[in-house]
Amino acid sequence: MIIFTRLRYLLKTLAVGWMSLFCLSAMAQNTGTVRGKVLTANAHPLTQVGVRIVGTRLGTITNDAGEFVIDAVPAGQQVLIISRVGHSRIRQTVSVVAGETTQVPDLTMLENAEQLDEVVVEGKNSYKTDIPSASLRLKTPLLEVPQNIQVVNRQLLADQQIFDMLEGVSRNVSGVTRQEHWDNYARLNMRGSRVAPFRNGMNVQSTWGPLAEDMSMVERIEFVKGPAGFMMANGEPSGFYNVVTKKPTGVTRGEAAFAIGSFDTYRATLDLDGKLSQDNRLLYRLNLMGQSKGSFRDFEFNNRYTIAPVIKYKINDQTSITAEYTYQYSQMSAIGSAYVFDANGLAKQPRNATNSFANLDPSVIHDHSAFLIFEHQISDTWKLTGQLAYFNYSQVGSSLWADSAKTDGRIYSYNGIWDAANESKFGQIFVNGEVATGPVVHRILGGLDLGNKKYMADWNQSFPLYDSTFVFNSNSPNYYLPAHLIPKFDRSTSLRARAGVNVMSQSFSGLYVQDELRFWQDRIRLTLAGRLTTAKDSEYGAATSETKFTPRVGISGSLNKQTSIYALYDQAFVPQSGTDKQGKGFDPITGNNLEAGLKKDWADGRWNSTVSVYKITKNNVLTTDPTNPNYSIQLGQTQTQGVEVDVRGELVPGMNLVVNYAYTDGKITKDTKSENVGLPVPGFSKHVTNAWLSYRLRRGALQGLGVSLGYQWQLDRYGWFADAVDDKPTMPNTFRLDGALSWQNNRVSIALNVNNILDAYLYSGAYYSWSKAYYWQAEAPRNFRLSLGYKF
Repeated sequence: MIIFTRLRYLLKTLAVGWMSLFCLSAMAQNTGTVRGKVLTANAHPLTQVGVRIVGTRLGTITNDAGEFVIDAVPAGQQVLIISRVGHSRIRQTVSVVAGETTQVPDLTMLENAEQLDEVVVEGKNSYKTDIPSASLRLKTPLLEVPQNIQVVNRQLLADQQIFDMLEGVSRNVSGVTRQEHWDNYARLNMRGSRVAPFRNGMNVQSTWGPLAEDMSMVERIEFVKGPAGFMMANGEPSGFYNVVTKKPTGVTRGEAAFAIGSFDTYRATLDLDGKLSQDNRLLYRLNLMGQSKGSFRDFEFNNRYTIAPVIKYKINDQTSITAEYTYQYSQMSAIGSAYVFDANGLAKQPRNATNSFANLDPSVIHDHSAFLIFEHQISDTWKLTGQLAYFNYSQVGSSLWADSAKTDGRIYSYNGIWDAANESKFGQIFVNGEVATGPVVHRILGGLDLGNKKYMADWNQSFPLYDSTFVFNSNSPNYYLPAHLIPKFDRSTSLRARAGVNVMSQSFSGLYVQDELRFWQDRIRLTLAGRLTTAKDSEYGAATSETKFTPRVGISGSLNKQTSIYALYDQAFVPQSGTDKQGKGFDPITGNNLEAGLKKDWADGRWNSTVSVYKITKNNVLTTDPTNPNYSIQLGQTQTQGVEVDVRGELVPGMNLVVNYAYTDGKITKDTKSENVGLPVPGFSKHVTNAWLSYRLRRGALQGLGVSLGYQWQLDRYGWFADAVDDKPTMPNTFRLDGALSWQNNRVSIALNVNNILDAYLYSGAYYSWSKAYYWQAEAPRNFRLSLGYKF
């Protein structure tokens, strides 16, 4: 009954919106529809072609069948501009009749070799991205989406020589910080809490995972800030990042690269893209990577390889199936070996200090994932997408931590078994389409999400790495454990038997409907949407089940074709286990996001800026019951608010820039203990600013030479896992300077990157009361990477 009541509420909300806008749109002028098809010189469909109408904000890109449709086009003579990288631009005049569809004759685009050559020298992908990936489900340009979405594209990842998600991806988006933790996954925080990891539109977050993606298989990373009901509702309200993997393009090409770097780093990659059939229906993509990487800390390493094949079959011009498999292997030193402990304070030991040992067994991770994607263009304006995904992660290893530390340098550490398995299954089906009611265009999105995750781990065996004859001392370290102290874990029974209650599972289903109403020639866009989610969680034997409706309302308006303003309300929730002293279960935490912003394209769209302000309020947070400290009650509340600025793109020909700034302030606003009100929430820096500027010469004797310079600067830092005792920052400010020199032509590229040029001692950590010690992880000192690439 509750479900039907909420559905009726959603339908009423949508109906009111439709009726209101229908009345408002009565003043709009008569419009029609323009449709057409773009072909190659060989009469094959040409996808990802930009089509826009001169003098308006109207435009789109062609689909896999080479087709395009533009609605709400003003009646009369209109001029189409058809453009694609590496092709000659087409200018086509059409006559639009009100209330009718104008069919444009098939358009043939010819390749332009001169343009291709120039694009290669300039770096054919600037740092700016205009359209979200298909896995984000939105068919709206980022400029018009009523939410702050930032994209880190392939060109930027390559220029910074980022190898995986642990290596500085966060610097390219305002307010995102990487929190120190185990080295097997990336824990990123934004807007006051952890950011959920997605891959190709699937929420793959697990208790300690997933394994950090290697960049050899990644096309782009999309950061969606704040709750996003069109993707999920059950999770932290900070947002998520979506890793989009490489797919076949239908263009036969390849690229091989080799890199060496500090700390015995060696890496090789191969990217093959092409066709397996002459009719262009069977396409493939294959990415391979192998890496051996040491560390500035002794006995620390991470050796990896990745295999990522993708096959796409076009059944016809409207239907395709894509099958993708990824295998990632990692052999690394004991998890947690990057942590250093000291009773005297943070960073009291040399930067290259380690509390690990040379004769501990490594940890090994096998990460398998598979996707099956079905796409069908139902009509010119409607598309159906279905996805299935399977993830299987296994880990055999151990972790290091400290029981305690003494002021004389003694560290009493232990090594605990950490064997784990994670299995996840996902299914999605969604439809995108457009309908018009008079001059109002409705951009519809509806879908169903299903997921099931299960994680289990053996943490039940641990061995002290000390006794009466041996204790590690950081002042006179001995990095070889005596033979009798080397842990001997019992793996004679199955992981499930050894895990005991250390099992966490989640199953969820979500039904989502969104109507983006576009009127007055797309100058005003109103989003009315809602998601009905059922989530069942189980942790350590305690289970919860929640069914919740979360609304989404957004409005975006275009001041001109380069500038838009927006406002948004969206909501997320986090289930909570346990009961109060009356035995009543707890309601989920709700996270409400209020956001407003301004987006603008500059210099004919070569670069853009986004400014946003937000406030996220989390209600129903558990706090101590003042009448019985052994229980909790739901009177807690936290608020995180801030300002974010992102600028990215090509300032002048050959010069690309990413610069961002974020002010974040997160505090406890309600608590049964008055002394806690006003304390900071963990895991944010109050001020974060980053920049990366790259310039490449386009002509002359030094054509292809490039230089880059960037910084990362964080002030007023609060650790994510700290014992807050006052409102003072728990870590010092950090500043890091990086740079690069490079050269490239159509085939060959050479790049030298130097990180931490100033050789600053950079670290993250806090005081941990259980160990009565400070812990921290240090970043690498000045280091380099030299890469050589060849395209064929």
